[in-house]
Amino acid sequence: MARIFDVVEYPNEMQDEIVHRFPEAGYGDFRIGSQVIVRESQNAVFFRDGNALDVFGPGRHTIVTANIPRVIDFVGKAFNDRTPFTAEVYYVAMREFVDKKWGTPQPIIVRNPGMGLGVALLQAFGSYSFQVEDPQQFVTQVVGAQGVFRTRDIENRLRDVLISDLTDLLGETAATKSVVELIGLVNEMSAGVRAKSQDHFSSLGLTLKSFIIANLKPSDKSAEELRAMGMLDMQTYTQLQAADAMRDAAQNPSGGAGLTAGIGAGLGVGNVLANSLAGMTGGQAAPQQQQAPAAGGAAATPDVMTPSEAAAILRVSEEDVLTAIQAGDLKARKLGSAYRISKSALDEFLAG
Repeated sequence: MARIFDVVEYPNEMQDEIVHRFPEAGYGDFRIGSQVIVRESQNAVFFRDGNALDVFGPGRHTIVTANIPRVIDFVGKAFNDRTPFTAEVYYVAMREFVDKKWGTPQPIIVRNPGMGLGVALLQAFGSYSFQVEDPQQFVTQVVGAQGVFRTRDIENRLRDVLISDLTDLLGETAATKSVVELIGLVNEMSAGVRAKSQDHFSSLGLTLKSFIIANLKPSDKSAEELRAMGMLDMQTYTQLQAADAMRDAAQNPSGGAGLTAGIGAGLGVGNVLANSLAGMTGGQAAPQQQQAPAAGGAAATPDVMTPSEAAAILRVSEEDVLTAIQAGDLKARKLGSAYRISKSALDEFLAG
């Protein structure tokens, strides 16, 4: 005759286990009067013939028809409640599983109108934590008949949900915020992803305890990779190749990054490079070109300019000029909340 389990317990700390089935394979023989011991950080789901009959919290529980009413359907009174019956107990860890890592395997494409290519590629990474909220639902919907269910068995699924919701939220927020503003809203974005993902976690019997964006930054994808994604035409591709060359040259002591820094954020590189390439092919320095009148009789460069006026001369957006000022590449004087740029400072910037 098979062994009858009079006492069932699982004293393991369950560090990486979410669910442990007793027994791990097959069925256990129980009877009315058998005891189930549940640790403080556990719940136990009692199954018979594939049906969840009860959930036990921490403590010592005796299997009787009073606390598991449906057992009476399987054990006849004619045998004085001593007839063995087969069942399983699923021990579920109820503690919070913390410091689980996530990251974007591929950059997330967001709109960035008015700057560079009009799109930006963002990468992000961080951590999250979760906890079992409904042990019976989690076992029946996710675990099934597995003997041991570990965190690694569900982490990929949870990360996919989180990244999908982050991508969705970035797309919504980018409609009203620039990429620079998005990067400064990591706490708000973290809270938004947590709210978005909560319903999916709940459908699995889980709760998302925390979601943290540790870093959100422009991608370092190369021009070749961007083109392979179908985001660049040949002209822009050529310009970005020139930007890569200029960036590499800027790493030399005599070079300067200027406005070519931050390709991934779409900071006006297309326009800047078009101007730079025109300067290289024309054989004259950029400051001299700016001083020469245009075909339509445009006025010479003024001695003092606003960022908007400097942007018109450089043929870039005003945001690009402000970025260069804040990076220290372009010298400017701040008066109150406004910047003023001298002609000599602009000539010095263009000269590199």
